[in-house]
Amino acid sequence: MKSVLFSRFFILLPWILIVIIMLDVDTRRPAPPLTPPPYFSPYAVGRGGARHPFRRGGPDVGPGRGWEKRNESRPQPRPRPEPPLPTIYAITPTYSRPVQKAELTRLANTFRQVAQLHWILVEDAAARSELVSRFLARAGLPSTHLHVPTPRRYKRPGLPRATEQRNAGLAWLRQRHQHQRAQSGVLFFADDDNTYSLELFQEMRTTRKVSVWPVGLVGGRRYERPLVENGKVVGWYTGWRADRPFAIDMAGFAVSLQVILSNPKAVFKRRGSQPGMQESDFLKQITTVEELEPKASNCTKVLVWHTRTEKVNLANEPKYRLDTVRIEV
Repeated sequence: MKSVLFSRFFILLPWILIVIIMLDVDTRRPAPPLTPPPYFSPYAVGRGGARHPFRRGGPDVGPGRGWEKRNESRPQPRPRPEPPLPTIYAITPTYSRPVQKAELTRLANTFRQVAQLHWILVEDAAARSELVSRFLARAGLPSTHLHVPTPRRYKRPGLPRATEQRNAGLAWLRQRHQHQRAQSGVLFFADDDNTYSLELFQEMRTTRKVSVWPVGLVGGRRYERPLVENGKVVGWYTGWRADRPFAIDMAGFAVSLQVILSNPKAVFKRRGSQPGMQESDFLKQITTVEELEPKASNCTKVLVWHTRTEKVNLANEPKYRLDTVRIEV
């Protein structure tokens, strides 16, 4: 009897082991959910603050698509546009002389590196010269070419120069902007016999009314400058007539465009103006010393130099043209 039971047990034992193994594997497999759990988007809010479920199923499911769905109802903020850069208007009087083109070339090479600059070049002549016209056409700069002659009676030694030319530039600016909306801009009198640091244009661009700074190699000194205390101009370091209301060189200040437009009668004077007083006579019409804005580290850095070109030696130049080729210098 025992042998029969043992024989039957060994026959059923493999089948019992197979059933046990299958049941063990099946119990380890997770049961599939009857319905997928809802996903609540933090951005899908209904009335009363109730959250609406956002289901992950559907044709849009994929890498990154769930995030796009959750953000569809929330507009992305647009970056604020930067304010336009104020335009620098550089008025440059010029006249015919052997070094004219050389000095204009040096000045143009500087202006090309200044953003948002408009060059107003005013010739002391009864008509535009071909030399300056060709030069400006090739300079690749936003520019305006004007001309006005200096009356002969004002060409005597000791009298101010370039008065009519600077006033012509002022008149052009006022006419250009008379029917336009208020625009930010800065006016600077950039003579063609000076050397300018690019840092100077960064300094003057933030001018609110009238800004000032030192000038090198002028007035018989290495430099002249406004004296500044507590951020205010209180005097002048100068080698000539420190009693002037504004003892400053023409290259030592800039004026806001709005100040120029708000003072349409402010010009450089011929009558009643003493030699060396044109800057003071002009600035008195538009500002006061207390309102001046010191630039260049409180007027302690020189960023412009009055580097007049050395008088050229043309002693060997023939009276009549001998070269077969005409070369513009």
